Amino acid sequence: MAVNRQKLKLLYLMRMLQEETDSEQGLTMTQILERLEEEGVTAERKSVYRDIEALREFGLDIRTYQRSPVEYALENRDFALPELLLLVDAVQSSRFLTQRKSDALVRSVKQLASVRQRALLDKRLHVEGRIKSQNESVFHNVDRIQEALARRRKITFLYFQYDAAKKKVLQHDGAFYTETPVQLIYADGFYYLVAYNEKHGALAHYRVDRMDKIEVTDQPACRNELVAGFDARDLESHAFGMYAGEPVSVELLVAAGAMGAVIDRFGRDVQSVPMDDGAARVRATVMKSPVFFGWLAQFGDRVRILKPQRLAREYAGYLQKIVSAYGPDPSGGEGTARPS
Repeated sequence: MAVNRQKLKLLYLMRMLQEETDSEQGLTMTQILERLEEEGVTAERKSVYRDIEALREFGLDIRTYQRSPVEYALENRDFALPELLLLVDAVQSSRFLTQRKSDALVRSVKQLASVRQRALLDKRLHVEGRIKSQNESVFHNVDRIQEALARRRKITFLYFQYDAAKKKVLQHDGAFYTETPVQLIYADGFYYLVAYNEKHGALAHYRVDRMDKIEVTDQPACRNELVAGFDARDLESHAFGMYAGEPVSVELLVAAGAMGAVIDRFGRDVQSVPMDDGAARVRATVMKSPVFFGWLAQFGDRVRILKPQRLAREYAGYLQKIVSAYGPDPSGGEGTARPS
C-alpha cells in the first residue's frame, strides 16, 4: 500500500535537522522546503514552523539563528563533538579490536553526528603505529564470558600462544580448560579474563583474544573466599601488564624527574616521603614479575629498589642476564646478541 508522503513530513524534517545541522551550521527555510520537495513532500512555511514547534515540544533542542537569512539547527545532541572525537579515538586506539570491527564501530559513532561533524571526525581516524588485533572473535568471546558470569556457570575453552613461525600453538597439550570466570578486565589495550582454576585453587589471567571455542557449561561456578574477595581495582594497582606474580611491598628511591611517571603508575595517593635532594622514598605493593622489572629498567638509575633487598638482588640478576645475552664479540667488534 502506498504511503502518503505528506504524513512523513515531520519525520523528514527531524532527520534533516539531525543530519545536516549543528551549533555551527543550520538550514534556512528555503533549504528545508527544497529538501522536503526532494522527498516528494510539498509544504508551506507556516506548516513547517508548526512542525518545528512540535519537535521542540517533543524535546529536540532546535534553535533559531538570526543570521542572513535565518537558520534553524539542532543545537544539543546526545553527544557533543568533543565527546564523539574521544569515542572515535578510543575505538581506533583499542588494540583488541580488529581493523574491520574498528571501522564498523567508527561508522556507527559517526551516525550520531551531523554531516559537517562527520567530516571533522574523518580527520581523526588514523592512529599512528597502532597494532590492531587479528582475532575477529573477541566480541563473541566477551559475550559468552558475560553470559557465564550472569548465569554463574563455568566455561570451557582452548588457549593458544604464537610460536617463532607466528603460528598458533594450543596450550595445555591442546586440551580444553574448564574454569570459573571471575571478572573481565580491560588493561593495556586488551581484554583479560580473571578465572578461578579449581584444580590449582588459584586465580589465572587469560587474554580474551587468545581464547578459542568458548562454551558456557551447565556446571555451577565455584564460590569461595578467593573468588568472592577478588577486587579488580586492587589488582590493577599492583599488577604490571596483567602478569600474575607474587605481591611484594617495595620501597623505591625515586629521582625528582621520574616522580611524574611513578604517580602515573601508582596514583597520587601512593605513599611518598620527600628527601632533601628532591628525590622521594615511595612505598607501594607490586606484583613481582619480569614486566615490573621491565618497567623499572626504563628509568635507569632514577628509580631504585631500596627494600626488600632480596627483590633488589633479583632485579640485578634480571639485568645481568640481559647484559650477558649481549656478550662481547670474540673478534673484538661490537657486542652481538646471543639467543638464550
